Amino acid sequence: MPDPVLEIDAISKRYGSVVAVNELSLDVRSGELLGFVGRNGAGKTTTMRIVLGVLEPDAGAVRWQGVPLDLSSRRRIGYMPEARGLYPKMRLSEQLTYLGKIHGLSHSAAKASAQDWLERFGLADRSRAELSSLSQGNQQRMQLAAALVFAPDILVLDEPFASLDPVATDLMSAVLRERSDAGVAVVFSSHELDLVERLCDRVAIIEGGKIIAAGSVAQLRAGGPRRLWVDAPDAPDNWPNTLPGVRALERRGTRRLLELAPEVDDQAILRAAQATGPVREFAPAAASLGEIFRAAIEEERP
Repeated sequence: MPDPVLEIDAISKRYGSVVAVNELSLDVRSGELLGFVGRNGAGKTTTMRIVLGVLEPDAGAVRWQGVPLDLSSRRRIGYMPEARGLYPKMRLSEQLTYLGKIHGLSHSAAKASAQDWLERFGLADRSRAELSSLSQGNQQRMQLAAALVFAPDILVLDEPFASLDPVATDLMSAVLRERSDAGVAVVFSSHELDLVERLCDRVAIIEGGKIIAAGSVAQLRAGGPRRLWVDAPDAPDNWPNTLPGVRALERRGTRRLLELAPEVDDQAILRAAQATGPVREFAPAAASLGEIFRAAIEEERP
């Protein structure tokens, strides 16, 4: 496993009596797609702004390849804010070329890169249009192009999939995976948990300004409750309620979704189902990231 390239080490940020980030630690590796998820106000955007140097932490440090981030290293970060930060009256090609140059590209290299990304995002025919003339979805594509135009070493993206239709979502997903495969570290926040589950190598869940769970979706599932789909068509309606340590969560026709307490032997559940008649299905049920997220948040509640 590669060493972390971005290390967020016990950062904290307070606004008066409000603790926005609370001793938060997180690392991101080269070539990794990391989903950063949490409720509104959990601290995602504040964390990203501290990484970018927009905000100073009250405590803690941010390091790039083991060295504290400075202005020079921050110029290698492609940032996409949730609130669009581009110039509405500037032409697309001119804007991307300008942004490439301020990140160190020559004029010719910046212009070529701008054209490449406009073509990739289907905006080449609008290259001389002003940003404000684009739809919300196309403005979102431009926002990502602005983060990519100078070939950054890391991407930090705040809600990059907002306002995108399914085709644009697929395109942006492919671009992020492509950048990750090329060795770029990618961190993005999103409320679209199904998309995060599909796309990300690792997920970090933030609540109350701190990381409450982190790992691959498989690792996060392993720490959650065990669930089974059981289809025993001849079983009486209340049969799961007779089993100690078992909770019925859902019913779909004759199929039941059961949640098992840690001490329950799943083979005992199978025997109980077989005692009612034929069993057409007995299989583990993988929790979705949405379910994992809700369970993690629930555990944090006092």
